[in-house]
Amino acid sequence: MTAVKVQAMHSAVTDRRYRHLNASTPDKLSEQPSNRPEPALPETLRRLEQRLARLEQHLRLPPLEETPPATAGSVAPAPAPLLAPAVSAESEEELEYVVGQKWFAGVGVLVLTCGVGFALSLPLAGLPSAAPSAAGFALAAILLLVARVWRKSFELVSGHLRGAAMALLFFATLRLFFFGTSPVLAIGSLAGRGVLAAVVVVNVVLAWRRRSPWLLGLAMVTGLVSAIAVGAPFGVFVTVAALAGLAAYAAVRHDWPGLLLAAFPAVYATHLLWAINRPWSGRAFHVQTEPAAGTLFLLGYVVILAAGSWRRRERAHEDPATILAVLLNCGASYGIFLLQSLRTPAADFAVAHLAAALVYLGLAVAFWRSEASRISTFFYAMTGYLALSAAIARTFPAPDVFIWLSGQSLVVVVTALWFRSRLIVVANFFIYVSIVLAYMVVAKEESGISLGFGVVALLTARILNWKKERLELKTELMRNAYLASAFVVFPYALYHLVPGAYVSVSWVGVAVVYYLMNLIVRNPKYRWMGHLTLLLTVLYVIVVGITQLAPAYRIISFLVLGTVLVVVSLIFTQVRARRKRE
Repeated sequence: MTAVKVQAMHSAVTDRRYRHLNASTPDKLSEQPSNRPEPALPETLRRLEQRLARLEQHLRLPPLEETPPATAGSVAPAPAPLLAPAVSAESEEELEYVVGQKWFAGVGVLVLTCGVGFALSLPLAGLPSAAPSAAGFALAAILLLVARVWRKSFELVSGHLRGAAMALLFFATLRLFFFGTSPVLAIGSLAGRGVLAAVVVVNVVLAWRRRSPWLLGLAMVTGLVSAIAVGAPFGVFVTVAALAGLAAYAAVRHDWPGLLLAAFPAVYATHLLWAINRPWSGRAFHVQTEPAAGTLFLLGYVVILAAGSWRRRERAHEDPATILAVLLNCGASYGIFLLQSLRTPAADFAVAHLAAALVYLGLAVAFWRSEASRISTFFYAMTGYLALSAAIARTFPAPDVFIWLSGQSLVVVVTALWFRSRLIVVANFFIYVSIVLAYMVVAKEESGISLGFGVVALLTARILNWKKERLELKTELMRNAYLASAFVVFPYALYHLVPGAYVSVSWVGVAVVYYLMNLIVRNPKYRWMGHLTLLLTVLYVIVVGITQLAPAYRIISFLVLGTVLVVVSLIFTQVRARRKRE
């Protein structure tokens, strides 16, 4: 910047001198010729150097270092950057400013606040019980007054002092109930709850008036600690819901995504501490299931906090903050919900998880309809499907539960088509495979349920092929995966259902069904499934039929299989000849 200023002033001086020398018009010069001779070039350069020297002296510029003349064959050194020393000095000064003013201010106020808090927590038996709290209130008022006076001259320190005052105000209120030899107020009394509520309201008002996200977060923490300190169930539920709504509203109103992210662990940690019976001060650890409204309020927190992301200002894309928000909302909420509902009766468990499924799926629909969301829709939808699976698993005994779970797989695929979500389709396939494998492990004997798995796989493949444009599937991978599942499941089911003598005949029947499906839907994949099933049957007859089947059944197996193979060959021969003629 200094070199640029010198050059600009140099140009201004030269231009002014040029205008001064040419101030007279040519006519006047011709009429009144000047007797004053024009200055020679050396004199002009000398005057220019004098002016530049005065400018350098006025700007307090350091003298230029003389560079030695370049000798023959030597390379002239590159000119040193003029701005490098200034930039380095400015960076060092900025770092020192950050450390000395910002960090030291925040850490210093925090240390002082902790020191005062430790002092207030001492029993102080020689003083009245209310004296420490009164001192804390007075100190908080002084800090608020100093923060108000310094709000313009020391804005940074003023903000830290305001936060320290809010913290001390709340801690001094807690001192009325704890830490002393005898409490001034009972935490469960109406007066005690009123004092705590008043302090929380004061902190929220102070934070809201200053429009500070971190002060509002501090006020929220004081409210949540107050709720869990009192411990009344509905007091905890209402307070947590109100503060969650405040965080969501503030995040939308003032565009504070960080406050919303901080609200997720704070809200769910508070509810979790209540759910496990606040295990401190000698209280036993156990999961509370009463009142049952606790699980409903938990679902309410999910909706309230999700609204903060759903109504955010920038909805053209999902930024990392939005993705982290949906992960926290789904993971924390359903984890606590499942923990609380595990000990409830089966009927209540099913109703609760059906309600949870509706809530999560409703949020998935809301995010999809409002912004065509991919990530949020996926996680809310999958959490809803998980709740629905839990309700099914708790309602129906094994192995009948696998029929309902496989039917749910079709529902998931249909909704995935509506959401245009390839992620849901892929996740559903792995869930489907897990259900099939679990059935194979759990079921002691085959009861025909595996046939249902095969039917579900074929229907899913047909649905995906029917509406493939909605998913914009670029490959046949998922449809081939479901068809491969059907190819494996049907022989497995028939092997366990049909007597050993008729296994090969039943497999030939499956191959015939595939050929018929090829004629109906005109898809060569079913034809290939028929080919592979026949080859599998040939392998079975050669390995098992010859050694284990009775002679009569062995003859029937060979005759049926051979006839079908010859007929298929003749059909393909005719089809190939017709195509050649065409």
